[in-house]
Amino acid sequence: MSAVAASGGLAACAGSFDPDTDPGSPAAARVQALVDANREYPRWADFPRSADAPPEPMAIAAKVNTLRVTGGALAGEVSRIDWQTTGDPEAFVAEVQARVGAVPVAPATARTQAEIDDFVRRARERGRAPPPVDRRPAQ
Repeated sequence: MSAVAASGGLAACAGSFDPDTDPGSPAAARVQALVDANREYPRWADFPRSADAPPEPMAIAAKVNTLRVTGGALAGEVSRIDWQTTGDPEAFVAEVQARVGAVPVAPATARTQAEIDDFVRRARERGRAPPPVDRRPAQ
């Protein structure tokens, strides 16, 4: 059933790759000439050849087997994780809050928005150019 639906979708898309050019358009002749000139591009001969030989089937099979083994090991590690909290939720919250509270907070992180705005204002004031120097000779 899905093959029928997929082929129907592909058939609907195929028509969009061969649109008709409006013959009344001033660019119609030029567009059609460009399409006709490049209809067969790209060809396989236009692609550069790879310097590497294609991998041997045994090498591919070995890599697939390695992926299967590492995937199985990862699945085993994941299965050993306790994904659910089994204890008291209040105790879990207290434990997490204690761990977070034990980590020192950088002073910059603890700043309020007003302190940040004040810092920005002072930085902008420091960045102002000084008044111009009077270069006229003294009289």
